[in-house]
Formats: sequence, structure tokens, C-alpha cells
Amino acid sequence: MRSLFAKILVWFVLAFTATMGALVFFTAVTYDAYSSRQAPFSMLLGLELAEARHTWETEGPERLRENLQRFCEVSGASQAMLTDGNGVDVLTGISHASLLPSAQSFMHAPFSAQAHAFGRVSADGRYALILMRQNWYFWFLQPAHLAVLVLIVLFCYALAAYLTEPLRDLRQAMERFGQGELTTRARASRRDELGHLAASFNRMADHIQVLLGAERRLMFDISHELRSPLARLSVAVELARANAAISPSLDRIQKEADRLNDLICQLLDVTRAEGEPSRLRLEPFPLEQLLRMLIEECTIEARARGCEFALTQTAPVIVEGDAELLRRAFENIMRNAIRYAPAGTKIEISLEDADRWAIVRIRDHGPGVPEEALPRLCDSFYRVEADRDRKSGGVGLGLSIARRAVELHKGSLRASNAAPGLRMEIVLPAATKRLEAAHPAVQA
Repeated sequence: MRSLFAKILVWFVLAFTATMGALVFFTAVTYDAYSSRQAPFSMLLGLELAEARHTWETEGPERLRENLQRFCEVSGASQAMLTDGNGVDVLTGISHASLLPSAQSFMHAPFSAQAHAFGRVSADGRYALILMRQNWYFWFLQPAHLAVLVLIVLFCYALAAYLTEPLRDLRQAMERFGQGELTTRARASRRDELGHLAASFNRMADHIQVLLGAERRLMFDISHELRSPLARLSVAVELARANAAISPSLDRIQKEADRLNDLICQLLDVTRAEGEPSRLRLEPFPLEQLLRMLIEECTIEARARGCEFALTQTAPVIVEGDAELLRRAFENIMRNAIRYAPAGTKIEISLEDADRWAIVRIRDHGPGVPEEALPRLCDSFYRVEADRDRKSGGVGLGLSIARRAVELHKGSLRASNAAPGLRMEIVLPAATKRLEAAHPAVQA
């Protein structure tokens, strides 16, 4: 039972039921209806005794038998007997002397399934009326008790709903907020602790929205300021190409400028998608074709470093997502593997369909990273200390962009050492529907 609503409801019902049951039980085993002749049951027995005695003395046995039978039907007793002062039944002559002591006391075990004897002795001691009543359950339970129990359950249901409704509303607000709907707020109209909790969440959400808004504005401003000089740099490079002697250097400058421009575009795309998840172009496409297209694009760079790709596949997998964002994510991971793969080795890429999940593993045979650096490997601007030289390239943003893009698709990106080398594992939800033709966005 994991639901707080169900727990509160059950505990309230049990508490009320136990309280009512204990009250009725101890009342049943301690209450003596004969303590006063004005008690209702005592008065009923006294009236029936007087009537039975009068019938016996004036109208005879047959009328007495009818009278007692009628009284059994009215009172619910299984048997009614009129005896003399010694407990001998006046109709049958059978002695019931042993029942007289218990019949004059209302102290009976409520759980007993045996017949209980109830009785009243006349004032002059000449006659006694004895009733036998069979009980297979609590003889004192009445329909009104069931009605009270139903009311208790309804009351507990309303109380549990009153206590848990703000929590459900807060949970839904937190889920929407976590999915990127930063304007979502919880209802905070109550003045109790739950209302204060909702108000605290709203204040936190306001603060986070302001911080994220400022971060995105800063990202857009920086990206804009960086793209402008990059554009001017590209123009200057084209103008300077007239000098053939420095053309190779200009090609290198142009390549780095294009790389920075592409990196800025990736940052902008991921930041926009995180701020507005509705901007994602979610369409099903075959992941295998996307990987094959990227391998073909990266093969020239890999061969230039003396390594090559090897793709293994267990089954075709269809994923649903933004093909362009995922393409850039996988490309960053593959280019990172090329950067650290030793010459003469293979970069192994595997694709697996694991029960509604697509798993892609990309492994190089390079030096790997220290174990303590693995948790932070995909953080923005993080680089392993031993690789902070310009020769290795990069500024620590490629894997960060890849992780953010994968997480936008409800997936995960994990790094682990493969001894030798580094293994990156990308897990994405597999689409439920299959495509008859490849999606055009991932055609080679």
C-alpha cells in the first residue's frame, strides 16, 4: 500500500472501527439489564411473565403455548419457557433449575455461539420466565451499527481526500515544472502546513524561473556576440585567400571558425529545446540509419588519425525524437572517441533493442579516464586534468551538449572505463510503432 491517501483512509477507518467495537464490546460484557426494574429489557420480561402467568392460570396450556410462541417471534428468542419457582417447565415438566442463576444475569460472552438464557422471576417467587436465544455473532449488533460504520467510512474518505488533495496537486505541479513548464504553480489557498508547503514550492519555482530565464538570456546574448565576430572572421578569411602562400593557414582558421559556429548553433538549439520542450520535432526514425550516416561522415576524420569504425547490431530499433538533435549528440560522442582513439584501433559501436529501450554503446581503445572523473565527464566545460592541453582539442562542451540532448528525449548518457578505453552508453526509449521506410531526416 504505497498511496498516502489509502494509508490515511485505512488507518482512520481502523481507528474508528476499533473504538466503536471496543465501546460496544465492553458495554455488552459489563452492562446488567437487571440492575433496575425500569430497564427496558427488564420491563419487557416482566410484562411477558405477567401475561404468561395469567394465561396459564386462566386459559390453560394451549393458550400459554401460543402466547410463548408469539413472544419468541417478536423477541427473536429460539425458545420461551414458563417455569415454577424451582425451574420446572409448567408445560413439559422438564426441570431447568440450572438455567435460573444465569438467566437472571445479563453478563454473557459476546463471542459465544451457544444459546444464552435470559429470564425474570415473579415477585412472589412462584413463577419464572426463561428465554433461550441462539447467537452466531455479536448478539448486540444492530442495523444502526452498520449505518454508523458506513458514515465513519465516508467521513474518513472525506478527511483523507482533504489531507491528500493538496499533495496530489503539488505533485502534479512539480511534474509539470520538471518537464519544462516553468510557469506552473501549485494552489496555495490553504492556511495550514500543506498550504505553506505549496507556497514554499511556488517561491522556489519563481526563483528557479528567474535564474533559468537569466541563464538563457545570457546564453543567447553570448551566442549572438560570438557569432557576429565569427561571421566577420569568415569574410576576412575569404578576402585573404588571394595570397596563396598563407592559404593553408587560412583553411585552418576557417575550419576552426566553422567548428565554433556549429558549436554555438548546437548550444542554442539545446537551450531552446530545454526552455520550450514543445519545440522538439518528435518523429519516429530508424536509429540504425542515423548511426550509419554518422559513421560515413566521420570515417574520413577517423582514417586521418589511423582508426576506423565497426558497427554491430542485434535488431532494428525505432526511436521517436528530434533527429537533428540526436544526430548532433551522437556526432559529438563519436568525434570525442576519434580524438582519443590510438592509431590502428577500432571504435566499436553497438546497437541493441532491450525491451522498449534502445541502447547504443560507443567504445574507443584509448587511455580512458580516472574513475573519479567519470561522474563529471559530461559536465559543461569539464576536462580531465591530464588532457588540458590544446593538442587534445575541445573545450568540454561536446559531451555536455550530447547529454542534455539525450535527457531531453527521456534518455540517459553514462560513461565507464572499458579497460582499455572509454565506453559511452546512450539509452533512449524505443518507439512503439515501426516504420516501413526510413525517415528522410536520417537518409545518408
